Amino acid sequence: MDVENANCKVKVSQCADMEVLPIERPLKVDVEITGLEKLIEELHSVFSRNHVNVQDVQKLMAGYKSDPKDWSKYAKFDRFRYTRNLVDAGNGAFNVMILCWGAGHASAIHDHADSHCFMKVLSGSLEEVRYEWPENVQPEVMKVLNSKKSRRKCCSESQDLQDKISELNIECQGDSCQSDSCQKRREDDGSDDEGYDVKDMKVRGRTRMDLNDVCYINDALGLHRVENPSHVDGAVSLHLYCPPFDSCRVFDARTGKPTEVKVTFWSMYGKKIKRVFESINAADSQQ
Repeated sequence: MDVENANCKVKVSQCADMEVLPIERPLKVDVEITGLEKLIEELHSVFSRNHVNVQDVQKLMAGYKSDPKDWSKYAKFDRFRYTRNLVDAGNGAFNVMILCWGAGHASAIHDHADSHCFMKVLSGSLEEVRYEWPENVQPEVMKVLNSKKSRRKCCSESQDLQDKISELNIECQGDSCQSDSCQKRREDDGSDDEGYDVKDMKVRGRTRMDLNDVCYINDALGLHRVENPSHVDGAVSLHLYCPPFDSCRVFDARTGKPTEVKVTFWSMYGKKIKRVFESINAADSQQ
C-alpha cells in the first residue's frame, strides 16, 4: 500500500506496510468546496467511514479556496509566538485548527506523534523545512518497519550464521557471547552504543508554500519546522491532524536531542483561553 492509500483513521505505524513515498503535487481537485463550514462538513462525512485515504483528505483540503470571512473569527495572533486555534474537534478521529504566524514566527522542529498532518496556507506564505530523523531517535512507524525487515532478514540469514559458527567450532553463548560474529552483529544492531551522539539536524529540503497550497507529512517522511519568512506580514494556515494528539517531541537543531511537550490551544472555537500554557513556551524555546 502506498502513502496515498494509507488509512487516516489509524496511526501511521499501523499503516506500516505502505511504501514511504511523498505524495505528488499538484493534486487534481475533483470538486471546489465553498466555505470553511462546508469543508468541515465534508471532513466529518469522510471520517465517518472505516477507511479514509490520505489523498482523499488532501483533495478536500485543496478543494477549499481560502476566504478570510470564513476563518477570521478563529485567527488569533500573539505578538511573541505563533498560535494554535481549535476550529473543530472532529468526531474523535481528527481535529481542525488554524495557526497564526506573526512576522518571522516559526515552530520548533517537531514530529507528529505517529499521526497524519495536513497543512494549507490561508493567508501569506510559509516555508516548510524538512529534516532527517537523528540517527539515535526512531519514530514508531520506523520501529515497526525495521522490525518487519529484521524478521525477514533473520529468517534468511539465521542458518548462514549458525553454519559459520559451526565451521569455526564456536559455541554461541547468546548475549554474552564474545565470538567475532556475535560482536559484529551487536555492533551492527547498535547494542554497544551508550551515550548520546550529538550531531546537527540534517535538512532534507525546503518548500515555499503560498496561498491555497497544501502539504502532507507524517513521521515516516521526516520531521519538519514551519516558519513565516516575512519580516513584515503575518500568515495563517489551516491544519488537520488525524488521529488527534496532545503531545509531541521537539528537537534541538544543534544536537538533535528530543524533548516531549504538550501541545495546547491559544483559543478554542474563536474564544481565547485564559492562560498561556508553559508547553508553548517550551516548544518556542527550541527554535
